[in-house]
Amino acid sequence: MELKNCTRVREFIFLGLTQNPELSLVLFLFLLSVYVTTLMGNVLIAATVTCESRLHTPMYFLLRNLSIADICFSSITAPKALVDLLSQRKAISFNGCFAQMFFFHLVGGVDVFSLSVMAFDRCVAISKPLHYMTIMSPGRCLALIVAAWVGGFVHSIVQISLLLPLPFCGPSVLDTFYCDVPQVLKLACTDLFMLELLMISNNGLLSTLWFFFLLVSYVVILVVVRSQAGEGRRKAISTCTSHITVVTLHFVPCIYVYARPFTALPTDKAISVTFTIISPLLNPLIYTLRNEEMKSAMRRLKRRLRPSDTV
Repeated sequence: MELKNCTRVREFIFLGLTQNPELSLVLFLFLLSVYVTTLMGNVLIAATVTCESRLHTPMYFLLRNLSIADICFSSITAPKALVDLLSQRKAISFNGCFAQMFFFHLVGGVDVFSLSVMAFDRCVAISKPLHYMTIMSPGRCLALIVAAWVGGFVHSIVQISLLLPLPFCGPSVLDTFYCDVPQVLKLACTDLFMLELLMISNNGLLSTLWFFFLLVSYVVILVVVRSQAGEGRRKAISTCTSHITVVTLHFVPCIYVYARPFTALPTDKAISVTFTIISPLLNPLIYTLRNEEMKSAMRRLKRRLRPSDTV
C-alpha cells in the first residue's frame, strides 16, 4: 500500500450497543439511571468527606480522589453512548475519537494508580499504626494523588503517541459505542502485529501483573490482621474486603479487554458497559454500604443540611 496517498478518515461510525429501536429505548433508560446514580453517589462521597471533619484522614482523602476519578471516567463514555442510543447515525469526529481515548486512558490510569495508593495506605495503617499519620501526612497524600494523575497522563500520552501516526484510510466503522485502542487500532491501514503486541504488553500484561500484586498485598494485610483482636480487626477486615472487591471489579474487565489479541468477541459490548458505566456506580455503593463510619457521616451531613423545623 502506498501510504503517502492515503486520505485520513474524518470521522468514525459507531454500530452502538444495538440496532433495535425498542431495545435502544430500554437501554437508554437503564444506562441513564445508572449514570445519574453514579454521579449522585460519587458526589455524595466527595461532599461528605469534604464537609465531615471526622473523615479528614488519609484513607478518606484517597477515597474522595477515587470518587472524583469515577465521576470523570463515567462521563467520558456515558453521555455520548446515551445520545447515540436515541440517534439514527452514531458518529464521532477523528479528533473527538482520539480525545475520548486520551481522557479514557488518562482517568483509567488514575483509577489504577489510586487503587494502588489506597492499598499502600491500608498496608501502612495496619503494619505501622503508630507511625501511620506521620507516613501518610497530608502533604504526602497530596503528592501521591498528584503522582496518580501524572501517571495516568503519561500512560495516556503513550497510547495516543503510538496510535496517532498510523494511517487511517478506511473503513471507519467501529463495532462498539466508544473509542478505545483495540477497536481503533484494527482500522489502521498498515501491518499491526508488532504494535498490537506492544499494546497488549503495555496495557494487558501490566494490568494483570498489577492486579496480582494488589491481591497479594491485601492477602498479606489480612494475614497481619488475623493477629489482632477486637473492633479494630473487624473494621480492618471489612475495609480490606471492600478494597479487594473494587480492585477485582476494575481489573478483571480491564484484563479481559487488553490482555488478549484485539479480536472482537460476542461478549465485548457487555464487558465494555460493565467496565465503563456500571463499575463506577458499584464503587460508591461498596465503599458506603460496608462502611459504618461513612454511613454515619452521611447521616450527620443530612441532618446539617435539613432545614430546621423551628422558626
